[in-house]
Amino acid sequence: MNKTNKAFTLIELLVVVLILGILVAVALPSYLSSVKDARHKTANANAKAIATAVQALYTKSNGKSYSATDIPSASITAELGGNIPVNPCTGGASLATDYSLTQTASQATIQPAAGSNCTAADLPVITLAQ
Repeated sequence: MNKTNKAFTLIELLVVVLILGILVAVALPSYLSSVKDARHKTANANAKAIATAVQALYTKSNGKSYSATDIPSASITAELGGNIPVNPCTGGASLATDYSLTQTASQATIQPAAGSNCTAADLPVITLAQ
């Protein structure tokens, strides 16, 4: 009677594991780079949303001033629908700690905080001026 084995050999399994390991080694750096790029772009988009809210409040006040007394943080939060967008670089959603908002009478600057997931060089400063 002929008996045939229908199983994989150890060599065949090792070859498959080796091929999978090579694929992971090639794909993982690309994936991590994409995740980092997505965090930077999301942080920048969220900072632009805050800048748009500040600009809208400035316009509503007839271009009076960008200062914190004329455009308080509570008004910015309300203009954004009640919530500050989450900064993916820090994981938080606080205007005071997760974004750098500097206001003077003639201009406002907004920059997302770098945190542990992003580099500060990839996060531009958005400046609004009279």
